[in-house]
Amino acid sequence: MMAVKKVKGVNLGSWLLMEGYILGGRNIPEHIFKRRFKSLYGQKELERFQTFFRDNYITEADFKNIADMQASVVRLPFNCRLIEPKPNRYSEKGFSYLAKAFSWAKKYNLGIILDLHAAAGAQNYDWHSDSDGRAGLWEKEAYRQRTYRLWEKLSQRFKDEPALAGYDLLNEPVLGKVPPKNLVNFYSQVIKRIRQIDKKHTIYIEGDNWAQEIDFLSGLISENVAISIHTYLPLSYTFNFNRFSKFPGKIEGLAWDKKRIYKYLEPYYKFSLKNKVKIFVGEFGINWRGGCWGELDWLEGMLSAFESFGFEYTYWTYKAVSQACFPDGLYQYLDNSRFVQREGPEYGWETYFKQWSKNKKAMVDFWKTENYRPNQKIISRLKEYFKK
Repeated sequence: MMAVKKVKGVNLGSWLLMEGYILGGRNIPEHIFKRRFKSLYGQKELERFQTFFRDNYITEADFKNIADMQASVVRLPFNCRLIEPKPNRYSEKGFSYLAKAFSWAKKYNLGIILDLHAAAGAQNYDWHSDSDGRAGLWEKEAYRQRTYRLWEKLSQRFKDEPALAGYDLLNEPVLGKVPPKNLVNFYSQVIKRIRQIDKKHTIYIEGDNWAQEIDFLSGLISENVAISIHTYLPLSYTFNFNRFSKFPGKIEGLAWDKKRIYKYLEPYYKFSLKNKVKIFVGEFGINWRGGCWGELDWLEGMLSAFESFGFEYTYWTYKAVSQACFPDGLYQYLDNSRFVQREGPEYGWETYFKQWSKNKKAMVDFWKTENYRPNQKIISRLKEYFKK
């Protein structure tokens, strides 16, 4: 097993689970996008499209880029449908993409945290869990059983991979009216099943309400079980929902500065001390507006707080089409190609429906990172902290 130094790195969003805004478009669920693509071109062409996308959107060169930032890990979000395209039927091709990622990570001395970003039935009601508007994982036992088996398959397949850094069991669960004990019971089952196969690697568990509420998870803490939180606060600023907000400054009616960031994160630090558990910030990030609105000051506030509290972390996200909203990429696509078309009426990945039949080669080229511009200011700031 590779000795992974302190966990600091980057998320590889949209490679093994396509997200609309990262691809310059609306946040429709991946399965709905693919359903429409299939209705236009058929199943075989959908499979060809997926292969072209996954073979070109992220390549070995991207893992080298991340290693050059002095990162130690890649958090790898994936859709359960990658591995289990149909209930209880597993895809060797899906496993092969994870295996490829492990081989690249090993080559560049990076660890991989497997992140189940979209579980069977969906664990929240948003697009990034590939939800149809419901959190079905909490409604049907069949979905939970499929998820238990999925983690058994994944741990059996990858437990001996030198680059494996851990298992992030469930991205951003949202329970709604479901009692927290249901999430505790779910995690207990997954942990039990993984530990029957792999007793060594870290298991990361996320709290309710988008990985923010964690107090009820204390009974699950044991050796090599860590708590993962996500933090994008203040959300209207980091996502650029309220325009012209500046950091430090008054945001959402509160005075936000580095001290408030510290104060916001301090309860998690106290939780970690009380329960003797590692805190991993699986996601944090910001929409880049040219650095004119205090983006680097916010980033510095977050990173300095993480270091003060001893938190580990991965930045969201590695690569994205530059948008007016949502956290964007360390590598940004800035142009307005036919596959972005910011003027509409269709834009981003929904342009693929018309463009695929006549512009395959150009679309494949568009996906390649060489056509994305590195955000050197954020990369440099992260690199400073990755090296610590």
